[in-house]
Amino acid sequence: MQPKSIPQNSAAPASKLGEATGTGLSAEWRHSLAILAVAIAGLFALTFYDWLEMFHQWWNVDTYSHILLIPFIIAWLVWMKREEVMRLNPAPWWPGLLALAGALTVWAIGRVTGINLLAHVGAAGSLQAIVMTMLGLRISAMLLLPIGFVAALVPFGDELIPMLQSVTADITIVLTRWSGVPAVIDGIYIDTPVGLFVVAEACSGVKFLIAMIALGVLVCFTAFDSWRKRAAFMLACVIVPILANGVRAWGTIYIAQSQGVEFAAGFDHIIYGWVFFAIVMAILVGGAWSFFEREPEDAGYTLAELNDNALIARLDAPALSAKLALGAIVALGALAALAVVIVNG
Repeated sequence: MQPKSIPQNSAAPASKLGEATGTGLSAEWRHSLAILAVAIAGLFALTFYDWLEMFHQWWNVDTYSHILLIPFIIAWLVWMKREEVMRLNPAPWWPGLLALAGALTVWAIGRVTGINLLAHVGAAGSLQAIVMTMLGLRISAMLLLPIGFVAALVPFGDELIPMLQSVTADITIVLTRWSGVPAVIDGIYIDTPVGLFVVAEACSGVKFLIAMIALGVLVCFTAFDSWRKRAAFMLACVIVPILANGVRAWGTIYIAQSQGVEFAAGFDHIIYGWVFFAIVMAILVGGAWSFFEREPEDAGYTLAELNDNALIARLDAPALSAKLALGAIVALGALAALAVVIVNG
């Protein structure tokens, strides 16, 4: 859809909006992206240890292996909006520097206190803030979903394991007794005629729950317009994996009663992989399919919606020069690094 008026993101005349070159990008876009790349490189240099920690968890911890797909999903979301985004010119947005200052503060607190989750949240939040600062409010609003999805790069969820173990054990004992198998529960231990079973950390279902939440956010904002439907689908993305994991644990115990513990353990090892996740995902997405309200490429703001949005008009601010914005970003990063060095002594 073509805009009806000149976007406030740029003071350039309409004829220069989306002006293409041999590379498909205007000179202003190439200049802004080059400076954005420098700013992001500086951030990665500052928070390299944090990104290295996160990548280690993505690669080596099964709970977070789904995060390896997140950068590709972010790239896909940006690609779908590329044509509309390129009709606007980047206009560095100074309030983004306030968000950057807050994110770097969280990062510094995490580094000083040794709370890795805070440091990781601060590193990811700083990346989001830099993109918002350098590209401007209107482009950031159009790319709100991929920018927001950067938060999914932060590995979290281990804190939920004890609770999920208890919930899984409670579901399992109910189903086990319902199926006629005598059993006694003691915390996360379930004693049956063929042996004692334990809901171990690996069986808590946390990896599927975290992955399903990420999938739920993606589906909610690419397939639904209604907030009621979004809320219902997200609730299903939390409840269904938990219940399904309890059914899986019960199935292992039930099979063990007739086929033996070793056979049941082998069956559980095969099922309790991404096959199980794929089945649960197919059930959820398949059940919601008929309620989808739009195609993924229609997600997010259009140019016309941006121009008509009163909140964006109020939040917009006079553009900074790209070099001045870069200088401010560097200064904030240097202050955060200095604060960490001084406190750690």
